[in-house]
Amino acid sequence: MAYRLSLIMVTLWAGALWSAGISAYVLFDSLQDKQLAGMLAGKLFTVVTYIGMVSAFYLLIHRLVQDGTAALKQAFFWAVFVMLLLVLAGHFGIQPILENLKAQALPADVMQSVFADRFRSWHGIASVAYLVECLLAFVVVLKSR
Repeated sequence: MAYRLSLIMVTLWAGALWSAGISAYVLFDSLQDKQLAGMLAGKLFTVVTYIGMVSAFYLLIHRLVQDGTAALKQAFFWAVFVMLLLVLAGHFGIQPILENLKAQALPADVMQSVFADRFRSWHGIASVAYLVECLLAFVVVLKSR
């Protein structure tokens, strides 16, 4: 049962990552109101973050219990671990910076404020981290046995 749950967690996490990324693209491409698109995408990414945290902790603990210290030699373990680090860095590091920049820009849109360049830079960092997480999800899916 624990193994099946680990497969469900891998599927849920990888699927959520890829779906949210595609959905964010569609939101920004389809909606005229970019602030609304950003707010909706942000909510999607928050859900994916919580899915990632729960999944990563379960998957790491499951592998350690199942394989002991041999888990530390597996690409699966390290891919999940790096993905968890990216999730935590995004949620507790980058997101608060982006929210702070948006708050400082009020009542204007952050992209129309003096904070636009900093926001773009941090958003770019977040995007690269998310892309790496999505690519690592391929490793996790392929190595999940």
